[in-house]
Amino acid sequence: MSSYSKKILKKLAEKPAISIEEFKNEDAKISYALARSLKNLVESGYAEIHKSGRQNYAKLTTSGKTKLNTLSLESEDMLVPQTWDGYWRIILLDLPEDRKSERESLRYLLKKAGFVCLKNSAWISPYPFEHLFINIKKDLRLTTEMMIIVTQFIDEETKKVLFESFGK
Repeated sequence: MSSYSKKILKKLAEKPAISIEEFKNEDAKISYALARSLKNLVESGYAEIHKSGRQNYAKLTTSGKTKLNTLSLESEDMLVPQTWDGYWRIILLDLPEDRKSERESLRYLLKKAGFVCLKNSAWISPYPFEHLFINIKKDLRLTTEMMIIVTQFIDEETKKVLFESFGK
């Protein structure tokens, strides 16, 4: 994905919709690159264009939000804290077969965020990425299909297994 596409996705995440005019620039080369990148995002299903009066507006799609979350996890400036704050993040994920692609995307994001799958649909991590997954849960309307738990208490035997899983 081009740097222009990434910038556009980030800008679209800031507001519900953005006028196409906001993306234009005085430099014709940059305007062309931005227009091309926006067109590619629309064709990929990450953004959509809405017409209102004389203006066109770009809007981020659900797929675009997921892509943006993936990009933020893949970025080199995404640092995983080296010190543990004492809390475990547990995510229970139960998506039906007809939502298999969403389920696979979520599993990929969980792995990228440092979560380990314990039991089929139970994922756990000591890293503070629960806010990212709370946003994903809202964006994808996963009211009962995803449960996010942050806890400090886990029994001693389970704690040993978890520390082994994370090499601590």
